[in-house]
Amino acid sequence: MTQRHATLQVDGQDLIELPISSGTAGHDVIDISKLGGTGHFTFDPGFMATASCESEITYIDGAKGILLHRGYPIDQLAKNADYLEVCYILLYGEAPTKTQYEEFVHIVKNHTMVHDQLVHFFKGFRRDAHPMAILCGVVGALSSFYHDAMDVANPRHREIAAFRLISKMPTLAAMSYKYSIGQPFVYPRNDLNYAENFLHMMFSVPTEEYKVSPTLSRAMDRIFTLHADHEQNASTSTVRLAGSSGANPFACIAAGIASLWGPAHGGANEACLNMLEEIGSVDRIEEYVAKAKDKEDPFRLMGFGHRVYKNHDPRATVMRETCHEVLDELNVKDPLLDVAMELERIALEDPYFVEKKLYPNVDFYSGIIMKAMGIPTSMFTVIFALSRTVGWVSHWNEMLSQPGHKIGRPRQLYTGEAARDFTPHEK
Repeated sequence: MTQRHATLQVDGQDLIELPISSGTAGHDVIDISKLGGTGHFTFDPGFMATASCESEITYIDGAKGILLHRGYPIDQLAKNADYLEVCYILLYGEAPTKTQYEEFVHIVKNHTMVHDQLVHFFKGFRRDAHPMAILCGVVGALSSFYHDAMDVANPRHREIAAFRLISKMPTLAAMSYKYSIGQPFVYPRNDLNYAENFLHMMFSVPTEEYKVSPTLSRAMDRIFTLHADHEQNASTSTVRLAGSSGANPFACIAAGIASLWGPAHGGANEACLNMLEEIGSVDRIEEYVAKAKDKEDPFRLMGFGHRVYKNHDPRATVMRETCHEVLDELNVKDPLLDVAMELERIALEDPYFVEKKLYPNVDFYSGIIMKAMGIPTSMFTVIFALSRTVGWVSHWNEMLSQPGHKIGRPRQLYTGEAARDFTPHEK
């Protein structure tokens, strides 16, 4: 097969032939990696038209509403697999056999505890610290507790790091929550599954038994699954960039958590709940819908539409079903949930929203579910980070396993002062 090329011209003169590569899905990609040798490079703010890596993990087609993990459609995974099965798929590339799955679950359950001295680390935070601030600091500090397998060039060491991060993140997330509300830490239990264990550590107290509802456990498992990975987003790209320097995995994941904390990224479901609080009651919805339709009004409905998905968010379909299951079981009387359900009805029926494809997205439904379950909005992004850890560590491991990987070094379009002489202030 003949290699296809694109030819770059500058001032009408052919400069360089650039090979065109094709993946197993998606658009063709023009390889500009040799362009720097000509003294030229591209300008692409936000990397909107730049592939920073080659990956086999996740594929998104925003126009068609497709999300695949290792080729498996997200709706099939959310309905037929649990989160740890999805973790295995992301890490290893194939669905596990029964034996492989059981061994993986066993490993994860036996790594859920954290070093007891880490408890003292929490005491350095103010009581009113945001749980994301705590999580970011504590995950970064794990490298000082688990430095026995830190050779990132060693595949087995990377695998151990992956086990530790996936296993300990629910424990650390729950500890961040407990510390922020002044309750004692709750230790993990190996007799519970991954989602049950997290809810147990979040909501149980030493004075009474906490029984995990199967419906809520299944909902939390789906939230984990639907947020497990999302290709080269800001936080995943941050983890890859940090990892490209050879940094330890805990530092890389802490960097991803810091990136995720931004309101334009992982804070979307928290922003959605803040919007519902601003609306306040069902009788004010008409007013805010009118504001959303007004191009001159800065108000925007959060949780509707998606930057990547121009048709529908494939994760939202599954999350909507789960959302209504949770609300039916809990029968929570909360005016904000009434607002959310009425907004959902309008978005699915109003011609303005339908025409512009402003459908409720996964953040809209996951925020409502967690609100109904009694999880404070300050924990929403923490749970997102917990879920996304497997995606981050899968990309980190993939990058380091690829031969010839390089440290990330983006270029810039310099617009500052040209060279000039310096005059000391004494003169």
